[in-house]
Amino acid sequence: MDAVNMPDSTQMFRALPSESPLDMPVQNFHAAPNMAGRGRTPVTSPRNIVLRRLAVIGSALLLTAYGAWRTHKVMDEAGVSTLGVIMLLLFIALFMWIALAFTSSVAGFCSLVAHGGLGLGISKSGPLPQLTRRNAVLLPTYNEPPRRVMAGLKAIYASLQETGELAAFDFFILSDTTNPDVWVEEETAFLALREETGGYDHIFYRRRHNNVERKAGNLGEWVRRFGGAYDHMVTLDADSVMSGATLVRMAAAMERNPGVGLIQTLPVITGGTTLFARLQQFAGRVYGPVIAYGIAWWHGSEGNYWGHNAIIRTRAFAEQAGMPHVPGKPPFGGHILSHDFVEAALMRRGGWAIHMVPALDGSYEESPPSLTDVAIRDRRWCQGNLQHVKVLPTKGLHWVSRMHMIVGIGAYVTSPLWLVFLLTGILISLQAHFERPEYFGETKLLYPHWPHVDPVQAKYVFIGTMIVLLAPKLLAYIALLLDRENCKGCGGAIRAAGSILVETLIGGLIAPIAMLIQTLGVFSILTGHDSGWNAQRRDDGGVPFMDIVRQYGRFTIFGLLLGAGAWVVSPSLFFWMTPVLLGLVFSIPLVAFTSSRNVGLDFRKAGLLLVPEETNMPDVLKKVEQDRESDEAPELPEDALRALRADVGLAQAHMAMLPPERKAGDPINPDQLVGLVKLSESHTVSEVEHKLTVKEKAAVLGTRKGVESVLQLSE
Repeated sequence: MDAVNMPDSTQMFRALPSESPLDMPVQNFHAAPNMAGRGRTPVTSPRNIVLRRLAVIGSALLLTAYGAWRTHKVMDEAGVSTLGVIMLLLFIALFMWIALAFTSSVAGFCSLVAHGGLGLGISKSGPLPQLTRRNAVLLPTYNEPPRRVMAGLKAIYASLQETGELAAFDFFILSDTTNPDVWVEEETAFLALREETGGYDHIFYRRRHNNVERKAGNLGEWVRRFGGAYDHMVTLDADSVMSGATLVRMAAAMERNPGVGLIQTLPVITGGTTLFARLQQFAGRVYGPVIAYGIAWWHGSEGNYWGHNAIIRTRAFAEQAGMPHVPGKPPFGGHILSHDFVEAALMRRGGWAIHMVPALDGSYEESPPSLTDVAIRDRRWCQGNLQHVKVLPTKGLHWVSRMHMIVGIGAYVTSPLWLVFLLTGILISLQAHFERPEYFGETKLLYPHWPHVDPVQAKYVFIGTMIVLLAPKLLAYIALLLDRENCKGCGGAIRAAGSILVETLIGGLIAPIAMLIQTLGVFSILTGHDSGWNAQRRDDGGVPFMDIVRQYGRFTIFGLLLGAGAWVVSPSLFFWMTPVLLGLVFSIPLVAFTSSRNVGLDFRKAGLLLVPEETNMPDVLKKVEQDRESDEAPELPEDALRALRADVGLAQAHMAMLPPERKAGDPINPDQLVGLVKLSESHTVSEVEHKLTVKEKAAVLGTRKGVESVLQLSE
């Protein structure tokens, strides 16, 4: 292909609208926020919010105090010891965690059955409101399968078109992709999406060539370049899907409530095929509403942000959410990984209301297909949440915002605490074997004191703990029975009960494995290891069995050693620890079993782990499925160099989307320099493919000179 004679249409092609800059200052965590005349309490805050919080948090504290007293009665019979005090303190910390989840779920159950969970003037039915403000739908992507991503975006576009309010929305694909082959495939899919929808004036694409600060930096760069033209922005993940009606109702709520900075929906997990994904999907669909309604009820205008499937007031975000780097080096220092919690906290600090609206349906996402994939994502989340230790002292944060961060930190710290709790129990039993008991103590008594752990009291503590732990699932099942349509969508009352039993049993076996994964993650972070940034696997391809053996063999060995130690100390202790031991010892077959697509589909055929979204699929999800099944995108070579050579229009569009050429004094890109030299010394595409590294290939394709040189090569 002769690039010199190729017609230049780059001036006619526009992948982006005109820029409309919006200042987004970096916040000072040590100074008071700029309230801009807003009051400390938003007008959308419920009037009885203090009583709500007192009911939930106060009840959790009372429940914890009662549990601690009962546990003290168990340990008191054996006498005071250092290990006993440690175990009691660990019990209090762990029980407080589940007690708050229980009391919040009770509140959520009451709100759910009373048809709450909306507010802000939002309605689930009735005619759609007309919009007067401009909205941007932002889809950040990082080395994701482009056609899969575009299928979701196309469905959202079509759904919005059906509402008649499409003119109020523009779509931005914000790429941070580093793989050059995926990058060019993204451009191909973007051009095809525009062609198929006719959305030349509504669908835009931008790739950052320097993806600093990950997703937070990606969104921040968009705000600073284009945010001034849009009143609201909807943030998505690569696997997010939202119905047009939901987007319109959210945007209208933002227009009606000028003091609201963010509205978070409750995304429903869909599309799971492996057993693990279906377990996550079922749990999120059945238990999730009780949990979400609960936290929405007592969080009020101090809600949280999960980073996607939410609408944000662009001005509020720009004004308050510019995040500084925290002091120190990674993993604790540097840019903030779990930016969503912090962004919500900073906006609330600035006087903006943050609300969650769990009753608003039409918001969807997907689940990772296996425990291994969750572990990769969880490691990054763990680091991000532990980083919040350095954000907690920020001046002016609302105490509920601090609580969100503490809960996020606790989600990972509780795993090593649980492990220490188990090991402490073994040590206490071991101590009883070798330590000489004091029958009379210093006081002369007629009858001796026989030190022992009271089995009756221990039984009561165990039963009480299980009730507090499992009650939210029972409440969720009752709420499901009261909702005939959703109950039918889950297979009916009997199948839904069977599904809860299956999820509880398998989830209980997976729990100790997850405990060790998170414990190792916390230890890795504390020893200075950064998580990096890896693309998430979203397909349902199985995990090779030998990979599972290599990753989980250590958990099996640990389970065997733990079981042997418990048996030597006390057979009764061994049987008490059986649920934990079974999960660890059988971790390899358990992970292989739950990662299987065939097993997941077998459960679906049996009518188990069903969710309403698959028995009666919403229209927007049907659109996604139909688009994936009838993908008519042009088949181009997977290699970026060959793809550009195979399609003149793609090559022209690619060059039109490149950043301005480097000027004298601009930073030098070593990969680009080396890549251009290698390119100048090559004569064929095959030669270049073998010479260039991935980084050099991406850098070369980031310049017009490099692309033209590629097009001039021979085969």
